[in-house]
Amino acid sequence: GLGVKPPTATWGTMLNDARQEFESAPWLWFYPGMLILFTVLSINFVGDGL
Repeated sequence: GLGVKPPTATWGTMLNDARQEFESAPWLWFYPGMLILFTVLSINFVGDGL
């Protein structure tokens, strides 16, 4: 199928793994979540600029 092979870490798998430690370790979900947010916003701004 499409996508990254399982042993490779992705932002989505990092967020999924951090769900269990949501309150005790917020840095586990904060950085991957911010990277996803900035990536989506930057693609959106580039699309608006075109």
